[in-house]
Amino acid sequence: MLNIIGLCGSLRKESYNRKLLMTVQNLLSGKVKFEIIEIGDLPLFNQDIELNPPEAVVSFRKKVGSADGILFATPEYNYSVSAALKNAIEWGSRPYGNAVLNTKPAAVIGASTGMLGTSRAQYHLRQICVQVNIYMMNGPEVMVPFAAKKFDEAGKLIDEATMEKLRLFSSAFIEWVEKMK
Repeated sequence: MLNIIGLCGSLRKESYNRKLLMTVQNLLSGKVKFEIIEIGDLPLFNQDIELNPPEAVVSFRKKVGSADGILFATPEYNYSVSAALKNAIEWGSRPYGNAVLNTKPAAVIGASTGMLGTSRAQYHLRQICVQVNIYMMNGPEVMVPFAAKKFDEAGKLIDEATMEKLRLFSSAFIEWVEKMK
């Protein structure tokens, strides 16, 4: 069974991106092992401690290293990814020559309350992943605009068109990970 991890770029408890990840987790239940990895406890990347990192970094690297694939859920902050997500990528891309993110198959989804649905952040994340040598799936893309109207109060996705996109995306992502494995 494939081991997939989800990384949510938003640290907010009621994040639409976390809810989106949880929706994919439910869609893939029984098909893959899927765990959402918390990144909020990672200290800011500091090269002075990269070879002797704190336990939060050791645990993060171990989980990323053992994963067959990574699903990023990114919010859009100032036309880019969050500092928390970028920091997690920094820790996963080091130390040079032994990076746990190197050659990992991955994909990205995102939700926002605006009309562009994290498109700029997703494209920026793709640029970052080129340098880190993450094998990013090109499509289908999932950019969820007006997210506040697409989830109910319990956090369940209630928009059927978005759910259908996630179903197609999830199937394509599993095929991508299997192909790249």
